[in-house]
Amino acid sequence: MANVTLTDVRKTYAGGFEAIKGISLDVGDGQFCVLVGPSGCGKSTLLRMIAGLETTTSGKIDIGGRVVNEIEPAERDIAMVFQNYALYPHMSVYNNMAYGLRNRRMPEAEIDTRVNEAAKILELGALLQRKPRQLSGGQRQRVAMGRAIVRQPKVFLFDEPLSNLDAKLRIAMRVEIRKLQRRLKTTSIYVTHDQLEAMTLADILVVMNGGQVEQLGNSLDIYQKPATTFVASFIGAPPMNLMPLRDAGGFQAANGDGILGVRPEDLILSGDVPAGGLALDLTVEAIERVGAETYVYGIRSLAGDAPTVSAKPGELPPGEVIVRVPGSSAPGIGQRIRATALRDKLHLFSADGRSRIDL
Repeated sequence: MANVTLTDVRKTYAGGFEAIKGISLDVGDGQFCVLVGPSGCGKSTLLRMIAGLETTTSGKIDIGGRVVNEIEPAERDIAMVFQNYALYPHMSVYNNMAYGLRNRRMPEAEIDTRVNEAAKILELGALLQRKPRQLSGGQRQRVAMGRAIVRQPKVFLFDEPLSNLDAKLRIAMRVEIRKLQRRLKTTSIYVTHDQLEAMTLADILVVMNGGQVEQLGNSLDIYQKPATTFVASFIGAPPMNLMPLRDAGGFQAANGDGILGVRPEDLILSGDVPAGGLALDLTVEAIERVGAETYVYGIRSLAGDAPTVSAKPGELPPGEVIVRVPGSSAPGIGQRIRATALRDKLHLFSADGRSRIDL
C-alpha cells in the first residue's frame, strides 16, 4: 500500500490547451479517493497521468514515496480497471487474470494461488474456464477487477468501471467495489461522472471542473457546505435550487448581490413563514413521481413580506424551483403553493458563484 501525492500537477497539450491546471492532492495509505465531475473536466486525464498513460507537463506525482513522473506505467506498481473491461476475448477467465503475471515470469504455482484467491474473493471460481463472451457485464467487470487484484499493486486506479452496466447492476457492483477495497485496504483512485456513485464510495471526494479542483473533502461535508454554486448544483439529485438575490430581507451579500441556494428536500409546503427563513410562492408546472417521494417543479414569484428572491434588472423573470415532497402529498398541476425553508437550511454564495458566504 502507498500514499499518492500530487503537487501542482499540470497538463498542457500541443496548441496550448491546459487540461489540468495545477492540481495538488494527497491520498493517504488505504484511502478510497473519487474524482467526480462533468465530461471534459479533466478527471480521466488526471487518472491517466497517475497511471503514466499521459505525460505530465509540470508538477510532481509521488506514489509510495517515489516520484514517478519519468517512470514507465508498468514500473509504477499500479493496476488499472477500465470502462470497457479490456479482456482478451480468446482467453479464458483464468488466463485473462493470469496474463500479466505470466508476462512478469512469475512461477506458475504462485500464479495459480493468486488467481484462485482472487476468484474466491470475487465469486468467480465456477467461471474460470469460460470466455468473456459467455459472461454477463457484471461478471466481466469482476474479471477485470480480478486481473488487477492478482497483481497485488500499491494502488488501484478505476476509470469509470461501471458506466457500461445497467442501473440495477451499477448499484450492486458499487457495493462490491467498496467492500473489496475495504477488505484489501489498497489505496484506490476512482473516476466517475455519477455524483451518487462518487458520494457513496469516497473517503475523499474531489469535485473537478475545468481542469481544477472545485472542492475536496468528505462527501457529507461537501453536500452540506458546497464551496461554490458549481458544487452545489452538481452534487445532489435533484440539484440545489439556486436563485439570484438582490437586497432581500436579512440576506445580504457583497454590493447587495448574491446567489441564494436551498436543496429540494429542505423546502416544505407550508403557509407559515419561519422567522428569518425563506418563503417562495410557486405555481406548479410539473411533477415527477418516483415512488416514496415526488419532485414538484414550480415557477416562483414574490412571497409577501418574507425574505424573497427576484431577478436583477435585465435578467429573466423568477424561474423554476424544485421541491421534494412525500409521494402521497403532491399538489396538482397549476396549483398555487407556498414553499418555505428554515434559515439554517439556506446557502448563500457570492454573485459570481465562486465563494460561499456564511449566513
